[in-house]
Amino acid sequence: MKIIEVIADSGHLDTISGIAEQHGAEDHWIGAIAEDGRSAVRILVTPESRQAILDALQSVLSSSESARIVIQPVDASLPRPEIDEESSSRRRTALSREELYNSVERDSQLDGRFLFLVFLSTIVVAIGLLEDNVAVVIGAMVIAPFLGPNIALALGSSLGDNNLIWQALKTNLAGLSLAIVLSIGLGHWWPYAIESKEMLARTNVGLDSVTLALASGAAAVLSLTTGLASVLVGVMVAVALLPPAAAMGFMLGAGEYTLAGSAALLLAVNIVCVNLSAKLGFLFLGIKPRTWLEQKRARQSMSSYILFWFLSLCVLITLIYLRQQIAP
Repeated sequence: MKIIEVIADSGHLDTISGIAEQHGAEDHWIGAIAEDGRSAVRILVTPESRQAILDALQSVLSSSESARIVIQPVDASLPRPEIDEESSSRRRTALSREELYNSVERDSQLDGRFLFLVFLSTIVVAIGLLEDNVAVVIGAMVIAPFLGPNIALALGSSLGDNNLIWQALKTNLAGLSLAIVLSIGLGHWWPYAIESKEMLARTNVGLDSVTLALASGAAAVLSLTTGLASVLVGVMVAVALLPPAAAMGFMLGAGEYTLAGSAALLLAVNIVCVNLSAKLGFLFLGIKPRTWLEQKRARQSMSSYILFWFLSLCVLITLIYLRQQIAP
């Protein structure tokens, strides 16, 4: 449960109370009117009613420059609300659109923290690949920050938010470029350490790689929208992206261009599958903008996005099939 606190002019109080009652809020109460003519209304909401109440409040208060809506967590509420099994079965997300956007947008920022985490995770995964140490490779995935920008790319297209899409693209490109360039340098300095099993495993690509990446993207969306911890899912996404990027850089630095091409193909497959399944996940969960105009723009963005990733996946699967046919 959450508390939606609405700070607005006193003339909106009856309307806000009506919204809370109409959409089945658990409770609501009105504070005293301040000197500036505004008052705070607190609405106790369940996950089932939260998004509908937020949408209604934004529609009513969109023209008010002094209004503000704040969402606050609730650790416990007594007496406990009755569980409506029918509405609970219809519920698909535990987070509202606004909460989800805030979380994803924050984790997709291109800043020094993001680049430093990419730098550290690349160094750690390089050690794991070179030393053939699975535990170290997994440890690198824990600190790799690739979950945020990839999910932001899918969410941006679901909401028709071009700013979020471009922000996610820049962050993804910067992070992967840093990992590859750093790995090229390491491969140039240590060209004789590229034959470890963990390294060579990132040059093998098949339909199992497609399945893993699709599952990673879908799991990422489900973990975020249900409010569950996303650390383990972040590891899954990082496993799909960072090791093949590092392996590709190592092979390029060592002059093994054929193996580098195989690692690049695996990286491309994983990028496409993670983003395609994440987008389909948001579509299935019904994540969409609030207004009709925004929904129309989002549908156009969604169609182009899904078509692009689907066609890309078809091309990559064809390449995988051809490689397997000509392989000795």
